[in-house]
Amino acid sequence: MATRRRKYRLAMLDDTTLREVFHFRVSTLGAISVLTLAFVLIIVSLSLLIVYTPIRNILPGYSASLRQQLIDESARIDSLQSDLLLQRQYLEIVKQVAAGDILIDSLTNTDSLQLVERTQILEQQNSEVTETFIAQYEQKERDRLMLFDNSASHTMRHLYRPVKGTVIQSVNPNMQQYGVSVRTATNENVMATTRGTIVAAERMADNTFTVVLQNGSLTAVYRHLPKMMKTQGTQVEKGEVIGVTDGEHNLVFELWDAGQWINPEEVIVW
Repeated sequence: MATRRRKYRLAMLDDTTLREVFHFRVSTLGAISVLTLAFVLIIVSLSLLIVYTPIRNILPGYSASLRQQLIDESARIDSLQSDLLLQRQYLEIVKQVAAGDILIDSLTNTDSLQLVERTQILEQQNSEVTETFIAQYEQKERDRLMLFDNSASHTMRHLYRPVKGTVIQSVNPNMQQYGVSVRTATNENVMATTRGTIVAAERMADNTFTVVLQNGSLTAVYRHLPKMMKTQGTQVEKGEVIGVTDGEHNLVFELWDAGQWINPEEVIVW
């Protein structure tokens, strides 16, 4: 400790006359303190420089967040411009009403006017083009979901995957569970696995539906279906949407052929 506090004299001499020009006293502890203070000041200065100056834009990873911020601000500006346009239209209508140019009863909400205009535009479109597009989309969706298993019977060779998801529980006859439980995302379409008739559609205690689709001896049962798109007695085609999931209830799917249960995982690729 005494060595650290010992004073040292540093002097600057004129090389020609050897006359002392400048000197100061320093100790080991003092030198360490000065260097530590200088290091802290440099770190603080660099931090302030990065935070409060545009130099931070060249740092890795910051440009992505800046880009996202610009996108958010652009969307907010577009929203404000739309609101401003609606306000201007509203004020213009108020001015015309105050001047007696428009009767109050003849006014319609600006949003309603926009909806009416969009409806008129859609009605003017060629219905054949719309129907063709819908037919092509449905056919494409059916081709994507159609499965072909050579080892299955003719009845089982053209079954559609009823829903896009992950099987979390398989068939377990010992527990009297004859269907698979499928976990799905929100708003996934539930498809008719085969062509047939919806012979039953019953609302259960948990506010979900149990749907029975019949095609000859083949029966498909959908349990815990949150939302139905078809009614009882409706005839559906393969791949046609019969309901929508909500992401909270796991869909239970069963297959029966002539009263015998069939493991859906053996005839359908999930």
